[in-house]
Amino acid sequence: MENRVKRLLREDRPAIGHWISLPCPAVAEVMSLYEPDWLVVDTEHGPASWETVEDILRAMQGTKITPLVRVAANDPALIKQALDRGAMGVLVPLVSGPEEARSAARAARYPPEGIRGVAGTRASRYGLTLPEYFAAWNREVLVACQIETRQGLEEVDGIAAVDGVDILFVGPNDLSAGLNRFRQFDAPEYEQAVDRVLRVARRHGKAAGYLAADPDEAVRRIEQGFRFVGVSSDARLLAGALARTLERVRSGLRELRGEADA
Repeated sequence: MENRVKRLLREDRPAIGHWISLPCPAVAEVMSLYEPDWLVVDTEHGPASWETVEDILRAMQGTKITPLVRVAANDPALIKQALDRGAMGVLVPLVSGPEEARSAARAARYPPEGIRGVAGTRASRYGLTLPEYFAAWNREVLVACQIETRQGLEEVDGIAAVDGVDILFVGPNDLSAGLNRFRQFDAPEYEQAVDRVLRVARRHGKAAGYLAADPDEAVRRIEQGFRFVGVSSDARLLAGALARTLERVRSGLRELRGEADA
């Protein structure tokens, strides 16, 4: 039950993934064919029910992908649901202080390190492998705390110091909004904040994460030092491919009309 992404991060190697925002297991299955390092099912802003989340995670089975879930809030019940469905880790939004980070880390782990309840669910093959799962879990689970508020930025050193937090993850939209620089990603104040998260994470031996706007930014953020990097989402990839395809067809039709007019 090795968490491949945790191994990559321990080796200071990049782990590249995508967001799943559409409540469709078939979309996740198609994305899984290309085997990014991780896929995260977004239940903070996405509409998927827990039953659908479980089906989406099933769609990744048999690949090298590390399945993750972004929970809707820093709530032990939501974290437990995500992990019982079969996620190997959670992204926790709006973490603004060490106590919140500690709560997330404990909710994701079994006693004595945490408070996660023990049950035979899909994660442990409905109890068939529960002893082995329990023995390995606290070592393999991945916990990412999203730094996306002004308070979280101020408290980032304390958050990074919490045992059990693996990743400090920058949420660009929320962080820029919290700094009153919404989507001004080239604003000095925003870039200083991003650099602060990166420096603090590395000082504490944790990975820094970032959701890039496109592949070029993903490469740039990896070069900067980020290691857990999201490249895009299912919805954005679909929209981008559709836009490029339609524009190419329309461009071709314009060329044909030009030839006909000539």
